[in-house]
Amino acid sequence: LGDSYHPGGQTLTRRLAATLDLRPGQSVLDVASGRGTSALTIARDCGATVVGVDLSAANVALANGAAQANGLSERVGFRVGDAEKLPVTDESVDAVLCECALCTFPDKPTAAHEFARVLRPGGRVGITDVTVDPDRLPLELTTIGAWVACVADARPAVEYAEFLARAGLRVSDIEHHDAAIGRMIDQIEARLQFLQVVTSRAKLEAQGFDVERAGPVLGAARAALTDGVLGYALLVAEKPT
Repeated sequence: LGDSYHPGGQTLTRRLAATLDLRPGQSVLDVASGRGTSALTIARDCGATVVGVDLSAANVALANGAAQANGLSERVGFRVGDAEKLPVTDESVDAVLCECALCTFPDKPTAAHEFARVLRPGGRVGITDVTVDPDRLPLELTTIGAWVACVADARPAVEYAEFLARAGLRVSDIEHHDAAIGRMIDQIEARLQFLQVVTSRAKLEAQGFDVERAGPVLGAARAALTDGVLGYALLVAEKPT
């Protein structure tokens, strides 16, 4: 899937940064920062200082290496941490970013309260995430694989907004970017087809690919998107002064 694992890639990251009105000198916390692609993009484009927190020590090591390789290690750093207990002091950042990850957190309300806790008054939190209508989600999209793919425990956009509001944040923007999901499905299908051409089925299965299930799962995702069951949203909320 490239450096950005989430729908919309860096294009949507830049849209989120613009909606957050990020500026030079501001401090940004990137929650579930992965390999650091979004943090590096924001540091370069906006001139902000960024701290990334991720549960994976391997991701943190790769991200710090990327920051150093890009000459940004003085303004971008990464550390291991849990989104439900952020290793960041109270009211210490101007903005919180969380892309395609809140849907995977076991305790989403606690994570939302953590976002609010670390924000300075007047600061903003921005999330992009998978949205679903859970009552209409097909069985193919409720498996452990669907959980890893950020679908099985995703919520409607209004429910994400409620988590933020209950944490004391004022939601100011909700944008729908469902087409980003469709483009990612196309991308996954194309790459799986390519892999099946250049790699034997036995080798794919040895690496963990379930060739028989891939097609039906992607088909179910595309149908759910068409039916309005599956989507993608961008939300921004502000901490009152």
